Amino acid sequence: MRSYIRNYGLFTLAALACFTPWVSSPVALTLGFLLTSFGFVPHTIPVTKITKKLLAYSIVGLGFGINIDQAIHATEQGFGIIVTSIFCTLFIGTLLAKKMKLERETGHLIAAGTAICGGSAIAAVAPAINAKDQPVGMALAVVFVLNSVALFLFPVVGHVLDMSQVQFGTWAAIAIHDTSSVVGAAQAYGEQSLQIATTLKLARALWIVPVAFLSAMMFKSESKKITIPFFILFYCAAIIFCDQVPQFSAAYHTIYSVAKQTLVLCLFLIGCGISIGKLKEAGPKPMIFGVALWAIISISSLIYIMTHIQ
Repeated sequence: MRSYIRNYGLFTLAALACFTPWVSSPVALTLGFLLTSFGFVPHTIPVTKITKKLLAYSIVGLGFGINIDQAIHATEQGFGIIVTSIFCTLFIGTLLAKKMKLERETGHLIAAGTAICGGSAIAAVAPAINAKDQPVGMALAVVFVLNSVALFLFPVVGHVLDMSQVQFGTWAAIAIHDTSSVVGAAQAYGEQSLQIATTLKLARALWIVPVAFLSAMMFKSESKKITIPFFILFYCAAIIFCDQVPQFSAAYHTIYSVAKQTLVLCLFLIGCGISIGKLKEAGPKPMIFGVALWAIISISSLIYIMTHIQ
């Protein structure tokens, strides 16, 4: 009992620290990983369930800080690269998985996660192709690791290359898997980058539904259970509402600020879900596949963005 109270206390203190200015997104992720590695995360806390809900609420909250004209402009500017990157990732992923003789379900799930939005895409595509638990677990483990790396690596690369806020926001939205890591990396780079990355990333996430249907046809699955990310619709509704009812701008700013800090908490919770066991379970081949596919998409999109977007 004493051990449980100690662990619960440490977990609660760490979670509350995420709402202070001293804990950034990368720090929060690392803090969560360290707590779970040393067994300080109580098993009775449904971390995954809480993270999923908090992330959805946070994204909707960010909608209260997005200018609608800016959102439309960003989406128009990035539409071509979003569509191209999604289908190129799926195509290259299919070829690369065959070349590496990687189990088909695992390869497709990692490719879908890389193409759209990491864990959310994997969760949506898995029932559409009747994927077994093992491939799903491996795909999620690979995506979690790469998301963690991206959260630290991307801002560093952005500063080294002296990328503009627009360039970095676009690159983060295209090349980083999960929405949480996209937002975390963009937030660390700058306010304008955060707004552009969030808008483009959610436009990219809308492709979950057609890709899930396409996956079902590819695997000749009879399953119709496809997860629709409704929070994206609420995010868009929040942007429109703020534009149409501007008199409550002070309240919108408060909601936006709280949402940004809640995203830091989400990164902490995601870190709590990354264990040494999951990393070992993934094995070398899925990880090599995930890194290779991610490198191809990241580098090619970076070259395009640096030469076509200012």
